[in-house]
Amino acid sequence: MTSTDDGRLADLGYTSEFRRDMSLWANFSLGFTYLSPVVWIYTLFAVSLATGGPPMIWSLLIVGAGQFLVALVFGEIVSQYPLTGGIYPWARRLWGRRWAWMTGWVYLVALLVTIASVAYGAGPYLSAFLGIEASTTNTIMCALVILAVAVAVNLAGTRVLAMAAIIGFTAELVGALAVGGWLLLTQRHHGLGVLFDSFGAGSESGYFAAFLAAGLIGIFQYYGFEACGDVAEEVPDPTRRIPKAMRMTIYVGGAAATFVCLALLLAVPDFGAVISGASADPVSEVLTTAFGPTGLRVVLGVVLLSFLSCALSLQAAASRLLYSYARDGMIVGSEPLSRFSAVRHVPPYALLVAAVVPALVVMGSIVSEDALVKIISFATLGIYLGFQMVVLAALRARLRGWRPSGPFTLGAAGLAVNVGALVYGVLAIVNMIWPRTPDAPWYDNWLVALSGLVVVGLGALYLFAARPHEHGVAPAGDAIQEER
Repeated sequence: MTSTDDGRLADLGYTSEFRRDMSLWANFSLGFTYLSPVVWIYTLFAVSLATGGPPMIWSLLIVGAGQFLVALVFGEIVSQYPLTGGIYPWARRLWGRRWAWMTGWVYLVALLVTIASVAYGAGPYLSAFLGIEASTTNTIMCALVILAVAVAVNLAGTRVLAMAAIIGFTAELVGALAVGGWLLLTQRHHGLGVLFDSFGAGSESGYFAAFLAAGLIGIFQYYGFEACGDVAEEVPDPTRRIPKAMRMTIYVGGAAATFVCLALLLAVPDFGAVISGASADPVSEVLTTAFGPTGLRVVLGVVLLSFLSCALSLQAAASRLLYSYARDGMIVGSEPLSRFSAVRHVPPYALLVAAVVPALVVMGSIVSEDALVKIISFATLGIYLGFQMVVLAALRARLRGWRPSGPFTLGAAGLAVNVGALVYGVLAIVNMIWPRTPDAPWYDNWLVALSGLVVVGLGALYLFAARPHEHGVAPAGDAIQEER
């Protein structure tokens, strides 16, 4: 199979230096640990419950269905173009160099900031696990430790990354099932009827608006499946395995996230206290009651492993994107960023950038913790923008004659799925940027949209000033030409 894979890659204009050491299960595990049900549910549960009450859980199903459409579109693309870097080379082949550069830029910034947010989010859990005070300084130090461990594992090579992803997936899934199952058995205070009762949430603004705001827990949850394609040149038979791994990431990860959320919801004794703000950290309260100090430390260990696995997957995705840019000569520092370790067969300098830049973002909170929050506000929006730039490129190419030619195709349903994925993505982006704090200054109220405009604006300025898209001779915009 390797000779066939290498031949297909040569037909696309590349010779890979990666080793194909990542099995289907390892590739799926990479996407699962990036999606990370434990990380995002634990992080966003309190604010989502306070905003929309127990019915916020339905957003996980709605968003999961929308992102599944996106995953199907991505599956068709990676099946035809199994190239390292994912979103950037896909956009390059479907539309052209300029569009690809901007797509990759937006997604790269979002990835680097997301790595910082995951590492910073792990800080309080690591502090609690170690029994130290969760101060800003300690949180930053713990976050830097997480980043250092993650880059050390990634530098060890694809095989070690694959093993770490499988270990992380197994621990997170077993931990989620064990914790959720124990909560349902011993801490269940409500029946399933509460999933249809808002308990007064949203009474001021109207429940639909409150549900959309609470639904951000779903929007923040369902990405990571694209990481399966970021490492396409490290997977045997990628044209068949990666689309399958992407789909598995959505429905297995989504099912695990929904189960964790359900178990936590039914274990919260007083929804009114959470909605009113009297109970600010229902997750810690539920876990402490259910497991006690000793059991809580075990649970914290599983949570920390989930954060670490998520950071690992994000770093791997960001480094492969950087390498893909550099291989095509499309970024400053292309020569070192495209270098390979002769021993580990990974791009070491790209990996270091994927650790150092997030570390600098984390350390920015020394000056102002608020500053970190403002920078991180772009992360999810940027990832969704990157997704939809690829979805739009696919739809444009399809309308101009492109017919996916990889082993995985949607056939006659492709156009409808592509349109559905684009409509869903646009609605999700509108929901993310919609202002919800009318009493705050306008720049805070429009913070997410403004941060997105700043990143896109800086990328466009660099694109037209430095013209990086004119470098390199790699194929571009040939998806439509292939069909003519």
